[in-house]
Amino acid sequence: MPSRILSFRRANQPANHDSKPQPYHTEHLTDIDTGDHRRHTAAMDFLHFGSKDKRQSSSGGHTTPKNKGSPRIAATKAVKLEIEMESPPCVFYGALNSSGALFSGQLKIIVTEPEVRLTSVDMACNGNTVCKKPVAKDCPDCINKHSTLKTWRFITEPTTYAHGTHRLPFSYLLPGHLPATTHTSLANIDYALEAKAVTTLADTITIHHPLRVQRALQPTPEKQSVRIFPPTNLTINVIHAQIIHPIGSFLVQFRMNGVVTKEKDASTRWRIRKMDWRIDEHTRNVSPACPKHAHKVGGEGKGQQHEDVRMIGGDSIKKGWKTDFDTVGGGQIEMEFPAQIRPGSNPVCDVDSPTGLVTMHLLIIEIIIAEEHVKNSGVKHAVPTGAARVLRTQFKVTVTERGGLGVSWDEEIPPMYEDVPVSPPGYKTSITDYEGEALPVPPEDDLEHMGNLRIQ
Repeated sequence: MPSRILSFRRANQPANHDSKPQPYHTEHLTDIDTGDHRRHTAAMDFLHFGSKDKRQSSSGGHTTPKNKGSPRIAATKAVKLEIEMESPPCVFYGALNSSGALFSGQLKIIVTEPEVRLTSVDMACNGNTVCKKPVAKDCPDCINKHSTLKTWRFITEPTTYAHGTHRLPFSYLLPGHLPATTHTSLANIDYALEAKAVTTLADTITIHHPLRVQRALQPTPEKQSVRIFPPTNLTINVIHAQIIHPIGSFLVQFRMNGVVTKEKDASTRWRIRKMDWRIDEHTRNVSPACPKHAHKVGGEGKGQQHEDVRMIGGDSIKKGWKTDFDTVGGGQIEMEFPAQIRPGSNPVCDVDSPTGLVTMHLLIIEIIIAEEHVKNSGVKHAVPTGAARVLRTQFKVTVTERGGLGVSWDEEIPPMYEDVPVSPPGYKTSITDYEGEALPVPPEDDLEHMGNLRIQ
């Protein structure tokens, strides 16, 4: 301890020019500064900061606080783009022979500065197909297939726009053979309007506006189908709707004939135990390969086919049918039940795209029947034979959007010039003298009688 006190006093003595300067040791101060003053300082620090850890972080000790700084403010651009649609939703009315869908709108250029000079303003209507199971997992060319349907070039030379909103109209007729907007588990088909403006300062402003395209088929008469199940005499007659919608139910009429087979002493008949129905959605897609990965599928122009099946509606029926074993022709069983697509299943409307995406729907009916043996004379008590069968049949249905009160665009406009029929024949305007025989003069009595007539 004395040696340390001696070193402390040396540090405070005047410097000796003949001797080398002694270094200043802070640990000597720490060892010497003990006692009541140190305890008082620690107590005050604890009351002020709360704890040792907080004191270190607050006083800038070993822990350096993070300098978050002021939040950054995004720089505002001199030009903004907006797309405003004026036409109703794009709907194809009819199958692939539809006349298309006409849409129109305005591209708004909003200038926030006093003025701005643009070198180009372009817009395009694009179609994009995304394969969710491509040939090469990480290849963008195998995943995305891009096509441009229509382009607009609004200005061809640099143009100055003042402060305010400037509107550029556009319109386009989508061809009716295009597939509708579709989102499935295998692929997606989307349409969008993409606009781009470039300023003289090389600033690029873009906007992406999704364009939903739908297809609506007009209702058709109900379809009647007959199914035969050999080696039995059973025939099934089903009447159902061909066009169904994602929302709403439809009726299915069911009739089974030939349920009774009569023999000499006894009869054999079939009785329904249970009936199940469901609506299956079948999706098939061909994932094309890009030229770089064409060798994986055997060459260019080929791809991999993927299929997916899911149930979007169904139910089990254990009662509700009417059985008549005495009907002429072998008896019959009749029933009628409602069927619909399950809410929340997100069905996909039928589509057949040239890109390889196909979606179709099937109404599947499965019937479990049991065989019974009945004597023709005496007490007619049915005895189960233990034999049973499962009858399965399917019918194609088309899922489409409701057309509502909308009509095709070509039925709303007036007829074209070449569609106007030929006008009726004209009449002569010249007057000629009558050169035929003299006309008989009516008697005076008839003239007086006509003059006395008045409209009451």
